[in-house]
Amino acid sequence: MRSARHNSSAVINKSQRRAIQRYSAFFLLPTVAAFIIGFVWPFVWGVYLSFFRFRTLGKTTYVGFDNYIKAFNDTTFLSSFWFTLAFTVVSLIVINLIAFFLAYAFTRKLRGSNIFRTIFFMPNLIGGIVLGYLWKIILDAVIIRYFGSALALESKYGFIGLIILVSWQQIGYMMIIYIAGLQNVPTEFTEAAKIDGANSRQLLRHITIPSVMPSITICTFLTLTNGFKLFDQNLALTAGRPNNETEMLALNIYNSFYESSTNMGVGQAKAVVFFAVVVIIALSQLYFTRSKEVQQ
Repeated sequence: MRSARHNSSAVINKSQRRAIQRYSAFFLLPTVAAFIIGFVWPFVWGVYLSFFRFRTLGKTTYVGFDNYIKAFNDTTFLSSFWFTLAFTVVSLIVINLIAFFLAYAFTRKLRGSNIFRTIFFMPNLIGGIVLGYLWKIILDAVIIRYFGSALALESKYGFIGLIILVSWQQIGYMMIIYIAGLQNVPTEFTEAAKIDGANSRQLLRHITIPSVMPSITICTFLTLTNGFKLFDQNLALTAGRPNNETEMLALNIYNSFYESSTNMGVGQAKAVVFFAVVVIIALSQLYFTRSKEVQQ
């Protein structure tokens, strides 16, 4: 009787698998079509347009690599790249260090930790433009005014303001990812290390951090790409002032594209270069951090 039931269930499972395999392409079609229409085609079209001089899509003139040459000869583009790189490195370190140690503290069974998790995560729910204007008011009207300056007057204050804003927004989100990783650290590892006489610092260095390397990979990737792609907060907080010194890459590309009265192709070429730079850096980071996961 049992063998008959087992055979019938096996037949049903085989028929179900065949049905899934037969109709899987049909169910995947809407997602694949949306991906092609929303990403692949605009990307290919954008790369194509980067080799043309145009103001409207109805009138284009092929110029080859002239747009790319103009992009690299644009001093504002190069300065925005270095500013964005410096911002990304600093924000990556600040966000991940604070987020990790907050997560580490909140997994120590502290009283009220669930409430604090919610409080730290809430800024991530607010839009970038709103956050930018809120922090602009806070920094200009409450803090920087006592130094006789403003965000739009000195680039150092704009840089620090952007770091504070983005850190305040993203720390809570990264903290949640680190908490998930810390909660999955095998208890037998920590118990064995304690029996061998390891202190809390040694546990953190040799057990906890290696065990949460997947979370570190995810958080590093997110903060790295978010730093390079930052736009809304930059536009609202400083808008590149003073003299484009706090203008990040995304804002520079936006200004080049929409403020050009003769040729939008330069802005399009900058966007292609921007995409290539972000992909190379992000893939390099993934390779490095994932190699650490394999070693552990």
